[in-house]
Amino acid sequence: MPLLGQAAMLLNFDIVPEAVAEHDDWHTHEHLPERLSIPGFLRGTRWAATSAGPAYCVLYEVEQLATLASEAYLARLNNPSPWTQKMMPHYRGMSRGLCRVIRSCGLGMGHYALQLRFKLVQESEASLLQWLGDELMPVLCMRPGLGSIHLLQGGLTATMTSEQRIRGADAGVDWALLVTGYQESAVNSLAQGELAGAALEQRGATQVIATSYRSAYTLTRQEISAG
Repeated sequence: MPLLGQAAMLLNFDIVPEAVAEHDDWHTHEHLPERLSIPGFLRGTRWAATSAGPAYCVLYEVEQLATLASEAYLARLNNPSPWTQKMMPHYRGMSRGLCRVIRSCGLGMGHYALQLRFKLVQESEASLLQWLGDELMPVLCMRPGLGSIHLLQGGLTATMTSEQRIRGADAGVDWALLVTGYQESAVNSLAQGELAGAALEQRGATQVIATSYRSAYTLTRQEISAG
């Protein structure tokens, strides 16, 4: 499957305007390399919003869900670097999902992405997952302009750590769908087509939030190891 592991961490947040430039510098040159040096972290991608919604989306692909509760990861969260301590107060509206990868279809990771965040009415979960995972996702990932599509479900509650105390408590993630592709219009059109909020709500989803993104930076564990 296109995602590199069995689990993923999905973050959405804003940064106060005066700190955006330094945040992107820190995130690129310190934070992503630090995270990718933790055992089990495989790839990290930062996305920048091109529509209304959280300004940033960060996706970490990890070997397994237990990676996101490991001693090595929690040790980093509880011992933030001086630069990290400086940046944490500039975060706003952080949500952090420690997620299982429920289904991942297609190949690669496109430059453009559509993220859908939603909750599910419990009695509708099986039918919606069958529709999304078995019927729709395998077809969409082969459509011209698209490349891959990933369904994530929140699987762990994040532990309160030093980093989180500085920026404030994080919200969680229930369900998320991330579609990526090489043609911006093809990706974004899904929010008014097959993946429109109304279409998901008819199948039991609630509180659907759609945001479009473009890839800003990606780093893999192999690059950290090679360095």
